[in-house]
Amino acid sequence: MANRPRQIQLVCGLGNPGEEYANTRHNAGFKVVDELAERWGVSYWKSQAGAETATVERDGLRLILAKPQSFMNTSGGPLSKLCALHEVEPEQVLVIHDELDIPAGDVRVKFSGGHAGHNGLRSIIDKLGSRDFSRVRVGIGRPPGSMDPADFVLQQLKGEALEDFGVTVQTAADIVESCVADGVPVA
Repeated sequence: MANRPRQIQLVCGLGNPGEEYANTRHNAGFKVVDELAERWGVSYWKSQAGAETATVERDGLRLILAKPQSFMNTSGGPLSKLCALHEVEPEQVLVIHDELDIPAGDVRVKFSGGHAGHNGLRSIIDKLGSRDFSRVRVGIGRPPGSMDPADFVLQQLKGEALEDFGVTVQTAADIVESCVADGVPVA
């Protein structure tokens, strides 16, 4: 029996550091966290436990925004260190990530579950020792034709594709705000 989600205290966006990855599908989590930071007036980021972090007050609650800087496939290390440092349980964590198995533009919320082949989630589950964290899954769809999924998620977005991705990021940020304010829905 899985635990239940609790009041979110740490919002972690997954992505890869560096300008060469900035406008890729794989950086959906970073993009959403950046959007939230802009909305919430974050002016100061600090390096902490292998992640860029910012602390904000939302409705009287302290909330940590985080972007692990270790690259996607090892995101669990910095996230688990942040949880230990700030005494945050997995059930209080919300992870934002790209999802190949969800159509581009769709955003879904989920509590607990497996990694579905996503190496960032695999690393987090391994390092937290738990699957019981919340996820905002940003749909990017499957690559066209026989394109390698790794190439697809790391492809630089331009023009209309970048604009559409930006709209999806806005939607995901709205959903994160709802999860923080009202709790994570459980099916």
